[in-house]
Amino acid sequence: MKNSTIKLVLLSFVLILGFSSCSKNKAGESAATQKDAVEALKSRGVLVIGYDVDFMPLAYRDSNNDLVGYDIELAQETAKRLGVELKALPIDWEDKDNELENGTIDCIWSGYTITEARKKAHSLTSRYLANQQVLIVRKNGAVKNYDDLTGRVIGYRGASSSEDAINGNSSFKNKIGDAITYKDNKSCLADLKVGVIDAMVMDGIFAYYYVAQTGEPFEVIPTPLSDEEYSVCFRKNEPELRDAVEKILLEMANDGTVERISTKWFGKDVSLIGK
Repeated sequence: MKNSTIKLVLLSFVLILGFSSCSKNKAGESAATQKDAVEALKSRGVLVIGYDVDFMPLAYRDSNNDLVGYDIELAQETAKRLGVELKALPIDWEDKDNELENGTIDCIWSGYTITEARKKAHSLTSRYLANQQVLIVRKNGAVKNYDDLTGRVIGYRGASSSEDAINGNSSFKNKIGDAITYKDNKSCLADLKVGVIDAMVMDGIFAYYYVAQTGEPFEVIPTPLSDEEYSVCFRKNEPELRDAVEKILLEMANDGTVERISTKWFGKDVSLIGK
């Protein structure tokens, strides 16, 4: 009886030690993974960013099919200073979080709006650019202001800040007749142009640039639906990589690089980096 009791005690002790050792190893591996994120990136020699397709003027294909834009130039310079190459991958915006978490990309760098939920789920840099959610309408259409939206049909891109802005404004949501979700800005704008929808909620950064550069028959209603700020999004367990990129962005702001890039794309320095 006594021998059995002693054996059980010894067995329990061994199991506890084993569990404790296993837990410590896992925690150690996790810490090492976090610590080595920057070195692992440098060893691979490439920074992979995920970007939203055709998001003027942040990232889009120009007439020569070259990938250009404000975010692209910031990312290119950041990668250069990290000592690696930049690889930009177009991603389905609705699947952006999965692309990040499964390791397809190192970060989401494409007008990623800061929210409390995203702060908890990911490692976000400090704000780098301000944005608004605005209404874009046909120049000769019936909608000229928010009062004209009563019973009208609007469109917006799904899984976006535009959707959040609509759902977060009950008076606006109750005024409209219907809201149609789209996979991308391009298809939504196409339907707006032919009258399938009466207005579109979209990022002001995109809307103002698109209207000014394309000559399409649209105009932006100047009163914004909401205000927001952009950041670069990294995995939650890789804050060191986030910090390394943010440090470089601050250096770029201090040496005038950010101002130069911002002036090229917006006509003036609109950056929030370090401000």
